[in-house]
Amino acid sequence: MFDTLQDRLQSAFKSLRGKGRLSEADIDAVAREIRVALLDADVAVPVVRDFIANVKERARGSEVSQALNPAQQVIKIVNDELVTILGGETRRIQYAKNPPTVIMLAGLQGAGKTTLAGKLGLWLKGQGKSPMLVAADLQRPNAVNQLQVVGGQAGVTVFAPEPGNGIGDPVKVATDGLAEARRTLHDVVIVDTAGRLGIDAELMQQAADIRAAVDPDEVLFVIDAMIGQDAVVTAEAFLEGVDFTGVVLTKLDGDARGGAALSVRSITGRPIMFASTGEKLTDFDAFHPDRMASRILDMGDMLTLIEQAEKALDTEQAAKDAERMLGGRFTMDDLLTQLEGIAKLGSMSKIMGMIPGMGQYKDQINNFDEREFDRIKAIIKSMTPAERDNPKLIDGSRRTRISKGSGTQVKDVNNVVDQFFAMRKMMQQMSKGGGMPGMPGIPGMPGVGKRAGAKQKPQQKKKGKRVSGNPAKRAAEAAGTTKQDGASAFGFPAGGADEFELPKELKDLL
Repeated sequence: MFDTLQDRLQSAFKSLRGKGRLSEADIDAVAREIRVALLDADVAVPVVRDFIANVKERARGSEVSQALNPAQQVIKIVNDELVTILGGETRRIQYAKNPPTVIMLAGLQGAGKTTLAGKLGLWLKGQGKSPMLVAADLQRPNAVNQLQVVGGQAGVTVFAPEPGNGIGDPVKVATDGLAEARRTLHDVVIVDTAGRLGIDAELMQQAADIRAAVDPDEVLFVIDAMIGQDAVVTAEAFLEGVDFTGVVLTKLDGDARGGAALSVRSITGRPIMFASTGEKLTDFDAFHPDRMASRILDMGDMLTLIEQAEKALDTEQAAKDAERMLGGRFTMDDLLTQLEGIAKLGSMSKIMGMIPGMGQYKDQINNFDEREFDRIKAIIKSMTPAERDNPKLIDGSRRTRISKGSGTQVKDVNNVVDQFFAMRKMMQQMSKGGGMPGMPGIPGMPGVGKRAGAKQKPQQKKKGKRVSGNPAKRAAEAAGTTKQDGASAFGFPAGGADEFELPKELKDLL
């Protein structure tokens, strides 16, 4: 979504690197580049104007002039301002003191409200809630049926007494749904309302009537992040007609410029609460302004990646597997487990996008064929248990059988087997402390300063012990008194390095 903006901002910051001090001309030049980048991303003009004014004011202040690295300080200022216009702090749902909490969804048709209702319901289930979806969109064809399907996929109860397609009273459905939730002890009610093709006065009044009838705790304005400059006009119209309390951005995985995300919060004053980043029901989470700003500036989003890993993976089992594999026991089944774990986290483009500095490789990441994982898994699953446990058994005839069983070619099987042995060799070397192949070893570990795979010079025959030509010194050496009493030649105690007392600071780290 923010690829273009990310590239333009990185280009603007390049001109600052290597400068010990920033002049007025430097500040004006980088501000001009940032302004063009934001406008090109479809950010609303008033938002851009305020953003640039704040950046220039802070850049001229003492926090930059006294900074050790002015370029990094300017990047920090831009990051802080991005966090501010995105909302500052993460906004949580305000639950009712007396359940059920009522959440009403509103927005234009095509923004993804119905699908988002299922995503929100699934997310609330993960938070320990018992949500119920209410099908109050009786206008759009098959909207009720779609909500039932989505609710079924999410495992969430759906209240749909009317068939829709223009039949039924949406206000009555909403009030009856609230009563049903109280009766069945659901603690959250999500009301899906009809979308509009534009600023439709009749349907806007319908949404206002539903709001008045159910008195929702939260009214979420669902907006397509790809809508561009029109986001501001639409948001202001819904703010006046329905008075929403929060914003949900959908289609953040698209390739549009993303200016809506940077404009809506500043224009309406309402926080962005959730973001939908894909078609799967699990591609949905709370919106964190600081994390989004970091991703825009290619500083990654490791917190979200860690949270997703904790949800998708069994961390205790993963730790045991890692210990066993680093101990030298690595099989094809382990490789299969690793691939399936990666698949649970999402696409490679999403995973890599959360790692700092990966923006420079976005072309390679975007061109990565996700089906490659499926081919590798098919090849491994076509092996016998004995072959997975000991891939050395896989000879020519076995490779032919495996390729036919997985629908691939023999060369594909060869690649998987070769990659497996390379990974196992790497793990064995890491377990011995030699570092990764092709990289210098870890200081203090075997292989330090030796390039992996390089031929080592044969050890020369050790020469005999050298004897001092000084008679007094030679006599002292023979008596073993040249070293300090009770200490080795390196200052360790006589018992060796094991008895050396480390400083407290180092002990705390070990």
